[in-house]
Amino acid sequence: MTKELVTPTTVRLRMHVDDRLRHWPGQHYLLRLRAPDDYTAQRSYSLASDDSDPLLEFFVERLPDGEVSEFLADVAEVGDVLEMRGPIGRWFTWDVRTPALCLVGGTGIVPAIAMSRAARHAGRPDLLRILAVGRSPEELPYGDELHRFGATVAYTRHAVDDRPAGPPTAAELAPLLDGIQRAYVCGSSRFAGLAEALLMECGMPADSIRVEQFGATG
Repeated sequence: MTKELVTPTTVRLRMHVDDRLRHWPGQHYLLRLRAPDDYTAQRSYSLASDDSDPLLEFFVERLPDGEVSEFLADVAEVGDVLEMRGPIGRWFTWDVRTPALCLVGGTGIVPAIAMSRAARHAGRPDLLRILAVGRSPEELPYGDELHRFGATVAYTRHAVDDRPAGPPTAAELAPLLDGIQRAYVCGSSRFAGLAEALLMECGMPADSIRVEQFGATG
């Protein structure tokens, strides 16, 4: 395992997995911590890497009182061996053939990164469009990579050029849906609800929208 502290509250992990199974962009892994008394804590994390990458890449946000995220951000060291299970998930996967749009926010941007890398590796970046939402440039995961891919970015707390701070609008989203057959939404529960409603307002059929949301765990 290699580890890079991206911001004071986020960390990028890259891991080698022996005899790993192939994965589709959009899938995730379960990372489990096990104490000497056999107490366990686990959390699911989306893959940022595409299947051509020899390592699995995860982007973890350190959450208050989050047993797994705090360990990964503050305690885990390079060379540590972690208990993992995956890849998991069939619903929220992209086949790298269907024209798709990702409407993603916060750390929900991670699966869109995997999809963009898969699109580039296949030589078909034209099949994928991304509308990424973050609070500010400093807090946007994979900001430089998103811009290189040509993603549209909306900041909710930071004005850029002639765009005021705020969530994406129907006027910004509608042109990105031309020719799109499937939409992927990933982010917090609140973001996912707003994003799904915005897509349907712009004419995207509900059965063409796939949603993955996250929130506090019990």
